[in-house]
Amino acid sequence: MERRIVVTGCGVVTPVGIGKTVFWDSLVQGKSGVGTITAFDASQFETRIAGEVKGFSPPSFILPKDIRKTARFVQFALAASDQALQESGLAAHVTDPYRVGVIIGSGIGSLETIEKEIKNYFDKGPRRISPFMIPMLITNEAAGHVAIQYNLKGVNFCTVTACTSGATAIGEAYLAIKHSRADAIVCGGTEAAITHMGIGGFCALRALSNRNDAPEKASRPFEKGRDGFVMSEGAGIVILEELEHAKKRGAPIYAEVSGYGATGDAYHITAPDPEGDSGIKCMEYSLREAGLKLGAKEIYINAHGTSTELNDKMETKAIKKVFGAAAKDLYVSSTKSMMGHTLGAAGAIEFIVCCMVMKHKIIPPTINYEIPDPDCDLNYVPNKAVSANVKAALSNSFGFGGHNATLLVKEFK
Repeated sequence: MERRIVVTGCGVVTPVGIGKTVFWDSLVQGKSGVGTITAFDASQFETRIAGEVKGFSPPSFILPKDIRKTARFVQFALAASDQALQESGLAAHVTDPYRVGVIIGSGIGSLETIEKEIKNYFDKGPRRISPFMIPMLITNEAAGHVAIQYNLKGVNFCTVTACTSGATAIGEAYLAIKHSRADAIVCGGTEAAITHMGIGGFCALRALSNRNDAPEKASRPFEKGRDGFVMSEGAGIVILEELEHAKKRGAPIYAEVSGYGATGDAYHITAPDPEGDSGIKCMEYSLREAGLKLGAKEIYINAHGTSTELNDKMETKAIKKVFGAAAKDLYVSSTKSMMGHTLGAAGAIEFIVCCMVMKHKIIPPTINYEIPDPDCDLNYVPNKAVSANVKAALSNSFGFGGHNATLLVKEFK
């Protein structure tokens, strides 16, 4: 009998709110979390805006003795994992720790640590490099810390697929449970790269929006006036669990995970394939695996929707090729319009959006949609949330280097 996988807990740390209730309310209301950078003096940069997480308090989730030994991206993962585990109730019901794993992706790790320790080296010499430097900066430490904190000894690794990292983590967790390598997995993505070099590097790529005078309007997916994406930070963590394992302990169930597609463009180090062939395959693989027999009006797509010309046009073209004439009836929105692009965390946070859509039957909008782009002509749910009885949702993620993933959740029955 094929194992079914469900979502039993969600945790988020984002620029529009910490915790799923505030997060969801902000998205439904169309609130922007983008503002002027406060983490450092960005006056020398062409881009001086970002989606920063506000009001984050590490002592609420992390022991005081561990705070100085953990980087911000790890702290985000610990906070979101705590939320997800609390909601799921899984932590109190782990009978075999080798059957519960952790897979958490991050595209970059801790640039903040690298910057700080390089300065220490040049200012004070090699003896002043922190002994915590390496364990603080490497991307796998998020998964490692979560496993240590909750004594979870099952499959444990980090996915690094650029902006697809969080989605890849959830997809690989889904496969691991499906093939009986685990009964439950804490999975998702985390990122905290709003630093001098993080903003500077993406500015050098000419990838960021320079709408510094109106930061809340800077992220404009699929809109004609867009001028680049808005860099953000955050984490999204979910609990995936085998259905019978979840039912035995009376766990809450958001939705059922029933499809995962992963491909590579093999095209360019940063630009997507303009024809979207690999993105098309991702969606087709996930739809085929799920065996969906639904009308387009019953499907929601949380688009990768970065607010960059190349990505938005490619994704629109790919969706139209997959769904044909029915594409115009789909609900498609980009929540990056409100949060900005959380890089390696984006796929996981947006997967959580899909789970919330399944639960509440509300489609969050694409805000800042004012002038339609004739090359982007789908229903992007402009500016205002809508109620819709959708029964399945796809979450698309496309990363630098040509890494692609589509996750599919459906209404649990």
